[in-house]
Amino acid sequence: MDRMIYLAMTGAKYTLEQQAAVANNLANVDTPGFKEALHRLRAVNVQSQALPSRAFVVDATVSARFSEGVLEQTGRALDVAIAGPGWFAVQLPDGGEAYTRNGAFQVDNGGMLRLPNGQMVLGEGGAPITLPPDRTYLVGKDGTINAIDPANGQVEAVGRLRLVNPPVTQLQRGDDGLFRLPAGTPPPPEDPMVSVRGGYLEKSNVDVVDQMVRMIALARQFEMNTKAIQVAEEDDQRATALLSPR
Repeated sequence: MDRMIYLAMTGAKYTLEQQAAVANNLANVDTPGFKEALHRLRAVNVQSQALPSRAFVVDATVSARFSEGVLEQTGRALDVAIAGPGWFAVQLPDGGEAYTRNGAFQVDNGGMLRLPNGQMVLGEGGAPITLPPDRTYLVGKDGTINAIDPANGQVEAVGRLRLVNPPVTQLQRGDDGLFRLPAGTPPPPEDPMVSVRGGYLEKSNVDVVDQMVRMIALARQFEMNTKAIQVAEEDDQRATALLSPR
């Protein structure tokens, strides 16, 4: 009975967490460059001499599916998509570095190139990119940003995106949706093989139908866990009644 209760109780807990992950995937289906979150459950024994029969459920895998999303043409100059493996580097509020495939870049009032949620986009050498005002822009395949003066058509290279390709097995997703390397790991070098396409955005790799089916399956799984807890409680009450002196 111990095994049943612990499995059902922890199973229900982590099923709720999986439901939250699926809901987050569905909420970000239109977020450029978003990578689907993956969760898997497994049962493990409680490490205890006194309770060898007890087991509980743990979230064994918390990772992401890094397959590439479809590239969608937007025609906007500062929309940039990575064609193939690679990541854009952005600066965190604490000065650290994080990585994203979201290339929906914007220019703030100070000329700083940023993500929609405010992080500064990094250029070569890890310095934030600043763009001159009153220009049109063209992003080359190597990440070079060219500013075009509409008055005379003069073209000037004003920056180059910091494009990196760290091992995806080491990347960890933060609460802000950005990916990071483990603490203490040095930033990866810029990778000249990473190629980008200006005027495009990479769509999320979330499969809406698959996530809806998974949400239904998780709801049923939660119901089964709660039912198992109720059955265990009923069995305990019957056993207590049989063993109680009259």
